[in-house]
Amino acid sequence: MSSRKVKDNVEIYLSLLIGLVIVAFSILIPNVFWSSANFQSIATQVPVLGVLALAMAVTMLTGGINLSIIATMNACSLVMAWIATQYPPTLGSFFLVIIAGLITAVIIGSINGFLIAVVRVSPILATLGIMTLLNGINILISKGSAISNFPDYILTINSSDILGIPVPLIIFLAVSFVLWVILEKTTFGRTIYLIGSNERASYYSGIHTKKNLIWVYILSSIFCVVAALLMMSKLNSAKASYGDSYLLVSILAVVLGGVNPDGGFGKVFGIFMALILLQMLESGLNILGVSSYITMTLWGSLLLAFIFLKGINLSQLINKH
Repeated sequence: MSSRKVKDNVEIYLSLLIGLVIVAFSILIPNVFWSSANFQSIATQVPVLGVLALAMAVTMLTGGINLSIIATMNACSLVMAWIATQYPPTLGSFFLVIIAGLITAVIIGSINGFLIAVVRVSPILATLGIMTLLNGINILISKGSAISNFPDYILTINSSDILGIPVPLIIFLAVSFVLWVILEKTTFGRTIYLIGSNERASYYSGIHTKKNLIWVYILSSIFCVVAALLMMSKLNSAKASYGDSYLLVSILAVVLGGVNPDGGFGKVFGIFMALILLQMLESGLNILGVSSYITMTLWGSLLLAFIFLKGINLSQLINKH
């Protein structure tokens, strides 16, 4: 059995679960589940969580983790929100908003990457520390209040569609495609997998692991800028406390999607399938009036089940060799 076989098994499990969810809700709530309003709701809920899951995934592929994605998203959104509300709503202002968000993300990602790659702080401790620091700074600069009333060039992102497909969903699909190209078609992508499989061996084979790890965390932070824009457009406000519940769910989606928490393998398509499964479950259970606590319990059970199944697959892989 190969790592490719393990991945294929994950996709098979996800396909079966998605099929079961569709059958169950088709029986329980056929009219509501298959309504255009429900699909529209799912399409608007997936993008922010999806982009954050990709931001988490790219670091987990190296055997690391980025617990600061939510704090980074909020920091970028507050910076962009301040500029958006201070300057006239022109095309130049829009570019200034984007550039400010990217600069903020690059600074945060560089600090995370430096702590992890150069100082050799554990990824979970480094990003936890940055998360705590950013949360404090976010609250300090915003005084705990929201910045709202954005110009149309931000609000239009959430309210627009192309051929009936919401623009936020198109943006998420575009980001997913970009990450797929990076991972599958570039030297940097192959390096990410190699570092996740064995960082020491990658270093001795001539790969500049420190530089590449720093770029991984910068890329993760840049994805957070996209999530920040989507969140700002959806809520017409930016605040230090937005999106806290997304952190654990993004980790769940990544692991559920087949990414090895120790790094080395995992695919964008698996994450996409996991996001669809989780969002369909949440939407269907909400329609049925099921408590959100029961939903979280179900998600936790799914995660444990996948860890168990993947553990069996990995044990078989080790025994084969």
